[in-house]
Formats: sequence, structure tokens, C-alpha cells
Amino acid sequence: MSLKGKHVGVAFTGSFCTYEKVFEELIRLKAEGAIVQTIFSNASQTIDCRFGKACDFVKKAEEITGIKPMLTIPQAEPIGPKSLLDILVILPCTGNTIAKLANGITDTPVLMAAKAHLRNNKPLLISISTNDALGMNMKNIGLLLNAKNVYFVPFGQDDPVKKPNSMIAHTSLLIPSIESALEGKQYQPILC
Repeated sequence: MSLKGKHVGVAFTGSFCTYEKVFEELIRLKAEGAIVQTIFSNASQTIDCRFGKACDFVKKAEEITGIKPMLTIPQAEPIGPKSLLDILVILPCTGNTIAKLANGITDTPVLMAAKAHLRNNKPLLISISTNDALGMNMKNIGLLLNAKNVYFVPFGQDDPVKKPNSMIAHTSLLIPSIESALEGKQYQPILC
């Protein structure tokens, strides 16, 4: 399947350590011909950290995609009624966002984008990055694994010795995961 002309939403949450890989994937999506709309959570657009400044992340996303990022709940809400996206990817998706999504909480632009997008029965792809995937958040991941139109980028433990509950998606599998989700299938194997 070609992504040329597909409207792909990429929603950033606060797992800043993954942003370098996320920006690489934005470049790959653009090279595939996708039209990429970014959405930033409150944390991802306001918190400066050792990985960079929030304003620089927002600016870089716009430079890569050529489209202004969505930064507010009102900006993200029309994704549903206007059917703006073919697929939405939460990349990276923190444990906090996983928990809120699994429990129907819509208090950030990213969560509004997800809620609005899912109402159209279109695929939502989650690229997890959380230190508690095998802990408190496992139940929420389980709920989302069983949710209609929700798919996952394959993931696995990133440091089983020092962080035994931590899991991260294999972002190198993003494009085939998007292609599978657009066909209504989960890219396999999901755990690797």
C-alpha cells in the first residue's frame, strides 16, 4: 500500500527521549508522500528538558511537515466532524496518555484528536513509550488491545535489567504498521 496522499496525524506526547526517532519517522512519512498533520499534547509543547526546548520541537515538526501543528483542544476537535485524517498515530504514547485513552479522558489536544478520530471508525495507531507498561499500565494496554480500531506499533522491553516494567515501540516498524492498520489489521508480531 502506498501512503502517497494519505492524511496521517502524528500526535506527540511527553516521552522526550524518543523525539529524535519520531522526527526521523516524520521525514520518512513525508518521503512516502503522506500529508502529515502533527498534534502536540500540553506537556510536549510546554516542557523544556535535557532533550531540547518545547518550542524547538514544535518548530521542527512544522518545518518537516510544512503544516502548522495543532496545539489546542479546539484545534484538534474538528478531526472528527471534518474527517481530516486517514489514520492517527500517537508517537510517542506515554503511560499517562495510555491510561487516559483507555479510560475515556479527553483533557489534552492529543486525546481530543484520538477521540475525534475514533468516532469516524478509522484506525488509531499507538507507539508506546512507558516505564510502567508491565506494571500499573498493563491493564490499560490490555483494554486498548481489545478496543475497536486501535492498533499498536510492535513493542518490547527496552531495558529489562534496569527498567523491568518499561516497554517501547520499535519505531522502525512505523510505516508497515500504518499500512496494516489502514487495512484493518494489526502488524505482527506485536511483541518483539
